[in-house]
Amino acid sequence: MLLSTYGSRGDVEPLVGLAVQLRALGAEVRVCAPPDEDFAQRLADVGVPMVPVGRSARALTTAAPPSSADLPRRAAELIASQFDAVTAAAEGCDALVATGMMPAAAGARSVAEKLGIRSVSVTFQQLTLPSPHHPPLAYPGRPFPPDVTDNRVLWDLDAESINALFGEALNVNRASIGLPPVDNVRDYVIGDRPWLATDPTLDPWRKTPDLDVVQTGAWILPDERPLPDDLEAFLEAGGPPVYVGFGSMPMRASKDVAQVAIEAVRAQGCRVLASRGWADLALIDDEDDCFVVGEVNQQALFGRVAAVVHHGGAGTTTTAARAGAPQVVVPQSADQPYWAGRVSDLGIGAAHDGPTPTTESLSAALRTTLTPETHARARAVAGTIRADGATVAAKLLLDAISRETPPMSE
Repeated sequence: MLLSTYGSRGDVEPLVGLAVQLRALGAEVRVCAPPDEDFAQRLADVGVPMVPVGRSARALTTAAPPSSADLPRRAAELIASQFDAVTAAAEGCDALVATGMMPAAAGARSVAEKLGIRSVSVTFQQLTLPSPHHPPLAYPGRPFPPDVTDNRVLWDLDAESINALFGEALNVNRASIGLPPVDNVRDYVIGDRPWLATDPTLDPWRKTPDLDVVQTGAWILPDERPLPDDLEAFLEAGGPPVYVGFGSMPMRASKDVAQVAIEAVRAQGCRVLASRGWADLALIDDEDDCFVVGEVNQQALFGRVAAVVHHGGAGTTTTAARAGAPQVVVPQSADQPYWAGRVSDLGIGAAHDGPTPTTESLSAALRTTLTPETHARARAVAGTIRADGATVAAKLLLDAISRETPPMSE
C-alpha cells in the first residue's frame, strides 16, 4: 500500500495514523512525503518507510510567497517530482492513497492510473469538495469576483482556475508516460467517490447529488509519548497555562506574534506555554510564567492547558477539540478560516478576526474562550469526537482489495 502526500505536518500526520492501522491489519505500507527531517523522523518512529518526494515543504512554506505568475512553474516541478518518485514507490503496491496539494495528488493519481492500481483521493477538509452548500477555496493570486455569490458558479470558476494553474504541467507529464490529457484537473483528482477524513461533529458533510463522499472520521494515531520532564515540572508549578502555537505557519505578517501572544495571555492572569513551530516562537523575557516547547505529544498536553491558541489547522483543531480544550483560532490561510468558524459555531472557543493579532484583539478572544461556559461546552463536545477514523479507513482499503471491488475512486 502506498500513501502519497505533499504538504505540511497537517498533511503528513494523518497518513502516519493510517499507515500504523494498515500495518496492524497485516498490510505492507510506505509513504511518499516531502524530504523534511521532522517528517522522516515521525515515520521512522513508527517504523514506516518513507520515500522523499520534491523539495522541503518547510523551505517552500517559509520562503516568500510565490507570485501568481510563478505558481504554474512551481506546480510543474511538483508534478514532475511526483511522477518520478511515486512511480518507483508504487511498484508492487495494490492501492494508492492520494492527498495533499492538488498538483501532487494529480500526479499520484496519474501514476496509479498508468500502473493500473486502485486509488482513492482523500481530503482533510471539505472545502475542496464541490458542493452547493459552501464556496470553494480561492487560490493565491486568483480571487473570485466579489459580486458572484452562487456557489455553483464559484465551483465552475474554481475548476477553471485549477486548470489554468496545473493543467498544462499535468498533461505534459501524462503524455510522457502515454496517458491521455485531463480536461478537468480538479474533478480528475477528486473522482466520483472521494474520502473525507474529518470528524463529523467538527466537519459535518451535507450530502450532494454529484459526489458519493465517504466520511471516515479523522485519522488519529494514539500518542503514547510521555511529556518531557522539564515540561512536566512547568505544568506542575502553577495553574494550567495557555498553549500558543501556529504549527507550520511562518506567521510572516506577525513579526512580533510571540510578544503579542505572551502579553495577551498574561493580561488574563494565565501562564504561557509557547510552541516554536515554523514561526520559531521564543520567549520575550526570563520570567518563570512562560515556557517554550518543540515537538511534543499534543494529545497528552492539551488536556492540561487552559486554552489552545493556534492557526486553525485541521489536525490541531481536532486534537484540541478531542481533549476538551477551549480554543482561540487565528486563521492564516486556506481552510483555516473555516475551522475558526466551526470552533466559534460549536461554542468551543473563539475565531480571531483576521490573521494578524494584536494584544487587544487576542485578549478579547481569550476573554471569550476562558469563560466557564466555553470550558463546559468544550468538554461536552469532546465526548462526541471520534477516534476510530484511521481504523475505518484501513479496513475500507483492505476490504476493497480483498474483494477485488472496482476502484475506490474513479
